[in-house]
Amino acid sequence: MFDLKDIQSLTEFQRKTRQSIARLKKTGRPAVLTVNGQAEIVVQDARSYQLLLARAEEADKLMELRRSIAQYRSGRVRSIEDALSELEQRHAGAAKHGRAHRAK
Repeated sequence: MFDLKDIQSLTEFQRKTRQSIARLKKTGRPAVLTVNGQAEIVVQDARSYQLLLARAEEADKLMELRRSIAQYRSGRVRSIEDALSELEQRHAGAAKHGRAHRAK
């Protein structure tokens, strides 16, 4: 959600670049720039953008964790022992196939 104070025309932003950048840094809020009255671009200072990226990454991790917990609780996740056994079987089969192939 944007505050109306954070919306300005691209032309105004270009005319007052230094002041606009100073406001972005001071408030930490992004600005919506308009072209012909339509929102076209969002700008923000680098520090706030980095914080936004970190929060998005953390949210992604949290969603994945919640998804994993739900899968575990619903029984859709195999035990580590079952997964390792399957890998061992695949590896043993691949090794046998590789030896037979080389013998030819």
